[in-house]
Amino acid sequence: MSAGSPVEHPRVTVLQRPAAPGALILLLHGGRADALEPPTRWNLPGLRMRPFARAVARSCAAERPVVAQVRYRHRGWNGSRADAARDAESALAALLAELGELPVVLVGHSMGGRAALHIAGHPRVRGVVGLAPWCPEEEPVTHLSGRALALVHDTADATTHAEATWSLAARARAAGARACGVVLSGSDHAMLRRAGLWHALAGVLTQGVLRPDALPERVAAALAPPGRGAPTPGADGPPWLLTPADVLGEGRARRAVERGRARRAVERVNGDGPP
Repeated sequence: MSAGSPVEHPRVTVLQRPAAPGALILLLHGGRADALEPPTRWNLPGLRMRPFARAVARSCAAERPVVAQVRYRHRGWNGSRADAARDAESALAALLAELGELPVVLVGHSMGGRAALHIAGHPRVRGVVGLAPWCPEEEPVTHLSGRALALVHDTADATTHAEATWSLAARARAAGARACGVVLSGSDHAMLRRAGLWHALAGVLTQGVLRPDALPERVAAALAPPGRGAPTPGADGPPWLLTPADVLGEGRARRAVERGRARRAVERVNGDGPP
């Protein structure tokens, strides 16, 4: 990440801006279904995205990305108002007006994942990395045709639901999107358990959306357009549902989990982590 304080604009905080940007990565944090009050200054869902900002900046360093985070006016989606999506759309338009026609990847958690999917029809958007995204069954998907969607969800998430995410991915694929899911277990909606695994997955998948040639073989096959190397269905479910090891390799996936366990152990000893 770049040195110094983040640069804030009305709807976006710019966390990293290289001298000659080659891409834009826009992060969108979670929120609530309904809440009209503004986020607080120390907004925990927003702060939770900062490690993801660092992870994608590292993994995509060769692409020289601007890394920015949307600032919402309200904490909630708020029904047909779709406030988070409107703010994300405004932030994206303002950044591209300033930066030029860069390729864009949207990285969204929970409500931010829904907002990212909502605005992904923008012509500069290459795709979406969704982290435990909120995917209502009525969510439209036709605008996602041609986009790469890498959606990560834990099967035990009780706030948003993995099955809803896989359902949206299947509908998006039928509409022409290149979508895959990465199935986690043993984590939580806030992505605090196995945090290192979430960060590593976000970094690799974001780089792969920007540079498909950098994708691991199994992920590239899952995201291939129909008829271009797409895998054939297997007995264990849709071939586009992947494991963390498919994305990171067995060794790196295991190390990411172990680092997270070690970090939590230190936090418990220091008294500043969950039991």
